[in-house]
Amino acid sequence: MQEWANLALDAAVARGATYADARVMDIRHRELSTKNGRVGTVAESESLGIGVRVIAEGSWGFASTDQLTRRGIERCAAQAVAIARASALAKRHDVVLAPEEAHVDTWQSPLVKDPFRIPVERQLALLMAADAEMRRVAGVTLAETSMTFRRIEQFYASSIGAAIHQVRMLSGAGIVATSFAEGEIQRRSYPASFGGQHQLGGYEVVESFDLAGQARRVAEEAVALHQAPQCPEGRRTIILDSSQLALQIHESVGHAIELDRVLGQEANFAGTSFLTLEKLGTLQYASPIVNVVADARLAHGPGLGTFGYDDEGVPAQCTPIIQDGLFTGYLMSRETAAAIGQPRSNGCLRTEGWNRLPIIRMTNVSLLPGSWNLDDLIADTADGLWMETNHSWSIDDRRLHFQFSTEMAWEIKGGKKVRMLKNASYSGITPEFWNSCDAICSRDHWVLWGTPNCGKGQPMQAMGTGHGAAPARFRNVRVGVAFAK
Repeated sequence: MQEWANLALDAAVARGATYADARVMDIRHRELSTKNGRVGTVAESESLGIGVRVIAEGSWGFASTDQLTRRGIERCAAQAVAIARASALAKRHDVVLAPEEAHVDTWQSPLVKDPFRIPVERQLALLMAADAEMRRVAGVTLAETSMTFRRIEQFYASSIGAAIHQVRMLSGAGIVATSFAEGEIQRRSYPASFGGQHQLGGYEVVESFDLAGQARRVAEEAVALHQAPQCPEGRRTIILDSSQLALQIHESVGHAIELDRVLGQEANFAGTSFLTLEKLGTLQYASPIVNVVADARLAHGPGLGTFGYDDEGVPAQCTPIIQDGLFTGYLMSRETAAAIGQPRSNGCLRTEGWNRLPIIRMTNVSLLPGSWNLDDLIADTADGLWMETNHSWSIDDRRLHFQFSTEMAWEIKGGKKVRMLKNASYSGITPEFWNSCDAICSRDHWVLWGTPNCGKGQPMQAMGTGHGAAPARFRNVRVGVAFAK
């Protein structure tokens, strides 16, 4: 890998690049699924190639190839330089990068059991066991399970002297029970919706979920929802479970703080952001108990946004995003950091694969835990709703107005959960919603959730991000709107 990367750098500099970096990536992927007792997917793939990024005549150029011969790599580097020169014809200003040291290092994510060394038959047997347990519950129409693994080995080198080798293993799994009755569909998911839970680690991550052990409960809840009353409409106090709150963070904080959005570089596809530059350090984003960080360090946890270095050789860092409710930080690259006068990037430039240009992506954007015990928080809530597991979401392209629905809710009366509710939803405006937060549960209830398929960019890149959260309470939130009758 190092020889290929160095060959690309030499070729780019020889053709006039004033800066160049190259990343060789070897990506192995396994995906398994079942549906109603039958195998749905058994797929395994591997992709190996190199991406070369250069600055020439003050503009960016990028090219990639899987032809890892001397001729193929040199041709790729030459194409990157040619693209940069063509781009320079329409440039408004020269590219400026915030300074960064030339790091030479190796880094590997934690791993106990290599999932690619475990037979597919054994992994499918685990999924089939969970599938069968869900189908034993009368009223379950569809039982689905899934499991996915991704190993990413990468060597990064730059013309300033960086040489970084990293290996990351990502593992995840989930189950879903769906019940159709009297023209209505209800579903329950575990450990979370949309593919379950995903983290850095090996097969031990999947084993920790006890999918078969949780399957009957999940199925029974899906069926029971048909008999539950409709979520009422109006203004209520709500408590969000940690997985739902993780998605809330992702959509109404994580995407909003991407500096390329703020600067208009994503405007015609993924949208912009309401967090314009004058709000940095001035906007009361949330109530004073809310603290959010973007933390790519392993010390934060084995999240999908955890790594040693980003894709331009900047070390993993912890950046305060919201401090005591005040908006204090963006997700940046070396170029966007320089554009707003910051002395250094906070290491948020990442790419899906060797054939994609790195763009600003979330790391682990997490709500720091508070001090409440969950049982005490519910007991302290006289009249409210407990809402768990995302069902759907919608948010505008400035990440300001949103609406979410959850798979299940419980009505809280007198500090106790009294009845299950179906078709629960809530909506709001981002700063108003976060300023209504008045209680956050402790570290004992905090989970670092994984979002494996966050989409952004043209062409689309699907990346993994992490979001730590503990259940939290929000006052005077509008609920029940999505399914109002």
